[in-house]
Amino acid sequence: MKSMSLNSYGADSVFELAEIDKPVAKPGHVLVRIAATSVNTVDTMIRNMGTDLPLSPALPAVLGMDFAGTVEAVGEGIAGFEAGDEVYGCAGGLLGLQGTLAQYICADARLVAHKPKALSMREAAALPLVGITAYEGLTRANVSKGQKVLIQGGAGGVGHVAVQLANHLGADVTATGTGAAQMTLISDLGARPVDFMTAKTADVVADNTGGVGFDVVFDTVGGANMANSFEAAKLNGHVSSTVALLEIDLTPAHFKGLSLHVVFMLLPMIHDVGREVHGNILKSLAEAVDAGAVKPVLDEKKFGFADVNEAYARLESGQAIGKVVIEL
Repeated sequence: MKSMSLNSYGADSVFELAEIDKPVAKPGHVLVRIAATSVNTVDTMIRNMGTDLPLSPALPAVLGMDFAGTVEAVGEGIAGFEAGDEVYGCAGGLLGLQGTLAQYICADARLVAHKPKALSMREAAALPLVGITAYEGLTRANVSKGQKVLIQGGAGGVGHVAVQLANHLGADVTATGTGAAQMTLISDLGARPVDFMTAKTADVVADNTGGVGFDVVFDTVGGANMANSFEAAKLNGHVSSTVALLEIDLTPAHFKGLSLHVVFMLLPMIHDVGREVHGNILKSLAEAVDAGAVKPVLDEKKFGFADVNEAYARLESGQAIGKVVIEL
């Protein structure tokens, strides 16, 4: 089968067309013909950093984690899937798991769910990694109806799904971004937009919570912004973070009694622990999508199988609004 493979790692490395063995449906797995895959920040990190990341696959490598496609065959012990089913998932592209920049993937069935009926293959391929991450960040913080929720980075891949899910859960949502396009997107998604380049955290808290603080702050920005998230949370509130790779003084969190939730959604794939949780989340996301509560936002630029290098460059440029998707 055809793949777009890497033969070296580094910022200057390029994906090249290659012929690799077509996988077969192993026990507990489904063989999927891939229609589309999306590019995530972790994909670019693996390409650029290579063996500096402990989750990078050996070379030559087929990257890509998200996919949407059609089941071609099912392995032994599989119930709930059959040939012809349209599915989506996040199931490869790290360690020994073949990625999705190929015509087929043999995916662990626990990491797969039936594709939302309301979405095209291109749209569905944009959702798994960011959707699972957003779902985990909100549900681990017990977001519920009537709560005040702040999404840091509400126009990003994870953030724009988190805004919609928080609304779906009945929360009152505020989200940060910057620039006219992001402000418009956040507003269109149903949240109050805040430009983090000009707004002070104290003012955001005062304007949106009467000075009490947010019940939940979901920080998809990370780094120094974590301190702003601590400041924005109420006493005994919750902070969820997808980017907690830093040293930080936890004193503000201590004196507020905050609960900190670190979300690293790749753990089930890396350690083969709790993979069925991801399948169940994908089912819940599909229900939310088909109920009209969630829809992934896609970047206006379209990319095909031969355009993988351009798709990665598009994401890294910071100019994309919405998910970058490659159609195979």
